[in-house]
Amino acid sequence: MFPPEDDPGADFASVLRRCGLDPFAAVSGAPGGPRSAPAAFEDLHSTTIVAVRYRDGVVMAGDRRATAGSSIAHRTMEKVHPADGHSGVAIAGSAGPAMEMVRLFQLQLEHYEKVEGQALSLEGKANQLSQMVRSHLGMAMQGFVVVPLFAGYDLRRSVGRIYTYDPTGGRYEETDFHADGSGGRDARTTVKLGWRADLDRTEAVELSVRALWQAADEDSATGGPDPVRGIYPTVATITAEGYQQVPESEVAERFASVVAGLAGGGQP
Repeated sequence: MFPPEDDPGADFASVLRRCGLDPFAAVSGAPGGPRSAPAAFEDLHSTTIVAVRYRDGVVMAGDRRATAGSSIAHRTMEKVHPADGHSGVAIAGSAGPAMEMVRLFQLQLEHYEKVEGQALSLEGKANQLSQMVRSHLGMAMQGFVVVPLFAGYDLRRSVGRIYTYDPTGGRYEETDFHADGSGGRDARTTVKLGWRADLDRTEAVELSVRALWQAADEDSATGGPDPVRGIYPTVATITAEGYQQVPESEVAERFASVVAGLAGGGQP
């Protein structure tokens, strides 16, 4: 079909195009003709997550919105989860793979504790999660990126610690706080302006809530408080007593305080 001087090469799709049979061209379904390209699907994405160290441990928080393109896919997604008794993991990025990663991470930590008779060290847990993120690199290269945020209370050092990751599995320990996701930059700025080493629990929870408020104010993919539906961000504390979710009534109260500050013209 092709003379030597007009060799189409080894690309089979190019050969089909030269023959007028583009495999990706959308046509009106004639028998035996080329098929339409498969319809693209909307990948759900979780958005903004925050971790703040305070004098008794760490506060983790995440908004509840999941988006599919420019649409709101879910309003009540849980992005902050216990990893084990003294650590937690928050997720941003592609929602489906992220939820699968969290479940597998929880299972691996539970399995290790049952087999060894003791919990893995906090740094060991962070390394384990790093390996899981690294093994996900192939999916990340296709656009399904998962960026977790890991934090916990180190019983050996008696201090809260925060770890961040990049899509290649790189693990980095943050000193005092971090925020990630589409509204992460605005959340980090808010925390940076309000953080102190001697924050107590109430102040740390309110600072995390304020960070999510500011992120939602600047980023359409981040969900703010929704008092009409009774939906508020997930907030949890991790201390020497373990992982504890902050009651939704308390989160609502902290948001009311932030709103009151805005209404009064003060610093939110």
